[in-house]
Amino acid sequence: MNNKIEIYDLIIIGAGFAGLYSLHKAKLQNLKTIVIEKASDVGGTWFWNRYPGARCDVESMQYSYQFSKDIEEQWEWTEQYSTQPEILKYANHVADKLNLRENINFNTEVISAHFIEDANMWKIIDNNNNILNSKFCIMATGCLSKIHQPNFKNLESYTGQIYHTGEWPHKNVNLKNKIVGVIGTGSSAIQTIPEIINDVKKLYVFQRTPHYTVPARNRKLKYFGKKISNTNKSPVGYDTDLFVEEIKAKYSEFRTKAKNSFAALAMPINKENALEVSEDRRQEVYEKRWEMGGTPFITAFLDLNTNRNSNETAAEFVRSKIQSIVKNDKVAKELLPNYPIGCKRLAVDTDYYKTFNNPKVSLVNIKNNPIKEFTSAGLIVNEKIYNLDVVIMATGFDAMTGALLNMDIRGRNNLSLKHKWKNGPRTFLGLTTEMFPNMFMVSGPGSPSVLTNMIVSIEQHVDWIFDCIQYLKANKFNTIEPSLKDENSWVEHNKSVANDHVRSSCNSWYLGANIEGKPKVFMPYVGGFPEYVKKCNEISKNNYKGFILK
Repeated sequence: MNNKIEIYDLIIIGAGFAGLYSLHKAKLQNLKTIVIEKASDVGGTWFWNRYPGARCDVESMQYSYQFSKDIEEQWEWTEQYSTQPEILKYANHVADKLNLRENINFNTEVISAHFIEDANMWKIIDNNNNILNSKFCIMATGCLSKIHQPNFKNLESYTGQIYHTGEWPHKNVNLKNKIVGVIGTGSSAIQTIPEIINDVKKLYVFQRTPHYTVPARNRKLKYFGKKISNTNKSPVGYDTDLFVEEIKAKYSEFRTKAKNSFAALAMPINKENALEVSEDRRQEVYEKRWEMGGTPFITAFLDLNTNRNSNETAAEFVRSKIQSIVKNDKVAKELLPNYPIGCKRLAVDTDYYKTFNNPKVSLVNIKNNPIKEFTSAGLIVNEKIYNLDVVIMATGFDAMTGALLNMDIRGRNNLSLKHKWKNGPRTFLGLTTEMFPNMFMVSGPGSPSVLTNMIVSIEQHVDWIFDCIQYLKANKFNTIEPSLKDENSWVEHNKSVANDHVRSSCNSWYLGANIEGKPKVFMPYVGGFPEYVKKCNEISKNNYKGFILK
């Protein structure tokens, strides 16, 4: 082993949006810092998720940093919902603008992170056998960064090409005249399928659970003096019939509106309850939201997330749309979800359901007849052999905890994080976990994270962490960790607010239900972004009440 030991004030793991902002804050505080990043460049999830049609489901004018007025003013988004290449270009722009690359070790993976009690230091070993010691450690590892690839029988015998949407190759993938199988019908499949249909010779879609998706109605953004081809009305968080310069003129007002909203997103919220209006009014509202496009469909009525009967009116509206779009009645029926809308993350699409009218597409229901095994030429379902040139695994992620538990993380008394979280993640505020001093998580389980606009949540978390580090330094404290009592209290609170919420009403990756053997625990905090921020601020203003400072 290389005996060279580097000592830092702070080590950040991950160079996505959380890692980049953390590094920027560290430099402002003159902390000796290094970022460890597995990829060859910045961008996090947007570095890896390069599958055809990859696009953000949050409007680009909202899915962006707000800590720098310069970056906000300089950067020009081209579309309402940005593509993966544009988001990655933005991440690179930020890294270059703030001179962040010099503090990032690329192509490097953390193998272990152990807290050394005698020294109050984190000892980190990477895949190059380098040892790095640091007082503080920030896990900016992302919520959707550890891919899930099911362990299909005889998968290794398959001789065709296999691609996972979460680790798509950086070179062009040629699907021209190929027989392709897509396994999974979640968000990445919903974006991929319409994008590749014109190239492929034949497409088999292997569906276990149908997914709700609403039209994105994506469009070009308008700039002064630039011709715009698409003039559809878009009444989402901001009025995109305005020129971008007009939006930016009131950006701070717009950002404040987002921060004060449940999901940290400026969305049009209808204050009516679904069952307190007439059937005609309900249909009118749903129809308008469907035409608007995007995830604001779920805020069509105030009670869709809390009242199951109200939720069913929205779910039935989408099912009726599926039946009106998909011409084959049998296929349409198999595409109908039978659980509350919004329970799984609502997807947005461009012509997903319409794709099933294409004779090149066949839907294969694997709910009751799962994929039996792979062969050298394809796979077997219900005793039928499907010969495939290419298999696309759209099988999602080991969300929220996967990336953290993939490392050997050990706290006090050599306690492993895997052992501590064996029955599900336990955190205080989703920021820290007891017995693991000076280790912070950005958008960890127990925080609003994936139920919000991630960049707003990231900035709030990172600001809180660096205020905390500054407080510790000023008051000569060496370590901080939550008390077991307060951590338990937060875990119980997290559970109680999720109990009656629509988000916890079906099997989804929010509960880890997509990973065999993973404890079913609702992981993100569903109490809303403003409530969460209020709680975080109360704690920091009360000298970090609930934490043990030594």
